Amino acid sequence: MTYSDAIIKRLTDLCTERNITINKLANLSGITQSTVENLMKGKTRNPKLKTLHKLAVGLNMSASELLDFPEMNETIFEDE
Repeated sequence: MTYSDAIIKRLTDLCTERNITINKLANLSGITQSTVENLMKGKTRNPKLKTLHKLAVGLNMSASELLDFPEMNETIFEDE
């Protein structure tokens, strides 16, 4: 699993658990919908920590909580 795939899975799972859409996540995070959509479609393969922090805040969690999940430990980090 790539880093991008892991982040997409994590955000998808959290949105499903909380019954929110990607658009709602963008609004809660103060990020443009296009930025979140690009991330979720894999077009943004290496999101900045600032973006991940905003997403975490929108989900009412810390960035470390957002990134603390089993798939992240199995992630393949590609040099880009």
